[in-house]
Amino acid sequence: MSDNEKLYKSLFTSLVYTLNMTAMQQLGQVINPMTGRAEKDPEQANLTIEMLKMLAEKTRNNLAADEESFLKQIIDQLTAHYNMPGKS
Repeated sequence: MSDNEKLYKSLFTSLVYTLNMTAMQQLGQVINPMTGRAEKDPEQANLTIEMLKMLAEKTRNNLAADEESFLKQIIDQLTAHYNMPGKS
C-alpha cells in the first residue's frame, strides 16, 4: 500500500469516526463538550446518519473490505440507537 493510500485510508476512517461521534452526540449518547451535557437533536442525528448512508452509496465498490465493514457497522449502530424506544 502506498503512502497516499495509507493517508486516504486514515482520513476516511477519521471522517466516518467524526460523523459517528457527531451523531452519537446528537442522539444524547455522548456528552457535548461545549456544554457538558447530553443533548438530543433527533432531526440532526437523522441527517448525520443519512450523510453516512450517502457516503456508503457513493463509495460502493471503491472501498477496501475493512473500510466498507467499518462504515456499515457505524451506520447499523447509529440506526439502532436512533430507532430505540424513547429516543426523543
